[in-house]
Amino acid sequence: MTTLKHKFVECIPGALDEGVLYVSIAHGTAVHRCCCGCGQEVVTPLTPTDWKLIFDGETVSLHPSIGSWNLPCRSHYWITRNCVEWAESWSDWRVTAAAEKDRRLKERFYESLETDTDVADKAARAESRVGFWRRFWKNW
Repeated sequence: MTTLKHKFVECIPGALDEGVLYVSIAHGTAVHRCCCGCGQEVVTPLTPTDWKLIFDGETVSLHPSIGSWNLPCRSHYWITRNCVEWAESWSDWRVTAAAEKDRRLKERFYESLETDTDVADKAARAESRVGFWRRFWKNW
């Protein structure tokens, strides 16, 4: 397969057509049948730490590449502007190393969100205390 059509849907259908990349923004997911022709379903979650979807008004691209390492075919390809660009196969060692790197990056990303929330909460509490004292001194 060398090209895919994209189809924006509310929910991913139960039966997937060959050559169609189904995109559900509501569910943050893109799904398609593996481009090698094996027929297996490939799910790419659209999150800050997984895949990113680019829609240019006419075509879609997914980043990073799709490595079907858990499927028997072990296909590896990019989807760029609705075109399938085949990539080199990865060794088991490289797949394991990339999965570990992804795990660490996700962990850091979600830890930083917790830290950002804590900082924002502290800033809001500090501002409310300052606001109280400003009102107090202004009225005194």
